[in-house]
Amino acid sequence: MTEKSIQETYAPNMKCFGCGPANEKGLHIRSFPQGDEVVAEWQPSVEYEAFPGMLSGGIIGTLLDCHCNWTAAYHLMKRNRLEHPPCTVTADYAIKLLRPTPTDKPVRMVARVVESSDDRAVVEGELIAHEKVTATCRGTFVAVKPGHPAYHRW
Repeated sequence: MTEKSIQETYAPNMKCFGCGPANEKGLHIRSFPQGDEVVAEWQPSVEYEAFPGMLSGGIIGTLLDCHCNWTAAYHLMKRNRLEHPPCTVTADYAIKLLRPTPTDKPVRMVARVVESSDDRAVVEGELIAHEKVTATCRGTFVAVKPGHPAYHRW
């Protein structure tokens, strides 16, 4: 049996397109804590290509946004000694596409928290293909409060 990802452990019924285990048409990003970082591996397929053999920038943005968001949620859970991660949303994020991302092999995502407070974290992440960084992300992710539409979505 394979190890459960953060998403499968804390949000098995979530329907997010990028990271929801319960979205049958989603990307099914599976993120795992590894020391001070959170890592994921994902296999692209042709329906996510911008042109033959290369991943769409929109899919790259989704991959990094979801993976970095879970990095923030997991960090805030640990930082604040909670039993479950708080529901976090993306306040801002920026993607830099450094080179085309090939789709012939799995890609790897690595993210780390670079700043945090009680209810938010700034995360930096990379998308790696063929052992080269093809895209980077920096974003701010905020734990939402009761009344927010995303509150308790997982």
